[in-house]
Amino acid sequence: MTDASAEGRDGGAAARWAVVIPVKPAARGKSRLVVPGVDRVTLARAIALDTIEAVAACEVVDRVIVVGDDGGLVLGAVGIPGLRLVPEPSPGGLDAAIAAGIAVADERTPRAALLGDLPALRPPDLAAALRAAATVARAAVADADGTGTTLLTAAPGVAWTSAFGDGSFARHRALGAVPLPVTDASTLRHDVDTADQLETAAALGLGPRTAALWRVDHRVRPVA
Repeated sequence: MTDASAEGRDGGAAARWAVVIPVKPAARGKSRLVVPGVDRVTLARAIALDTIEAVAACEVVDRVIVVGDDGGLVLGAVGIPGLRLVPEPSPGGLDAAIAAGIAVADERTPRAALLGDLPALRPPDLAAALRAAATVARAAVADADGTGTTLLTAAPGVAWTSAFGDGSFARHRALGAVPLPVTDASTLRHDVDTADQLETAAALGLGPRTAALWRVDHRVRPVA
């Protein structure tokens, strides 16, 4: 372990993270997300952009690396500071996309992969998790069901490995990731694949782009 690794693991508050966000082209993503009166492609892109913006606003994040080939997402991301865009590799897949983003991050800094479908994400929730993750070599945050993974991390100098997909949380634990003590109420746990999950996220407060599309349901309130 390098000196940089030791520093990151001794002082979580000082760590500055590179966060990789894989995003499928909106035309291919979120096939199960059906909201009456709302275009699925537009909604999928809004969810991704709200997630990216929340990560960019997190005080312990230094670099945001977005992996994908969605031209509309690129246009929508104009104005979000500090982004680096990386093309989706071929052959693709979630782990391959994340690996492509990790490859352009500095191994001397702590690195994380975050799902791009957390439209209610609040920067302080992400910051709290990353500070906790800075004290261990690898860490993971489970989704609301407790079976998937929304956040996976590696300390400086620790080789990156991931196994996303159905049931990924158990696989990440088997790879040595420490489960982080993130409560059920945290916005970091509420990824969205279905309308029911979006309604749950809406109760927490959606990002502005997603909220604008989801206001057909007047119970929605945007993130403050």
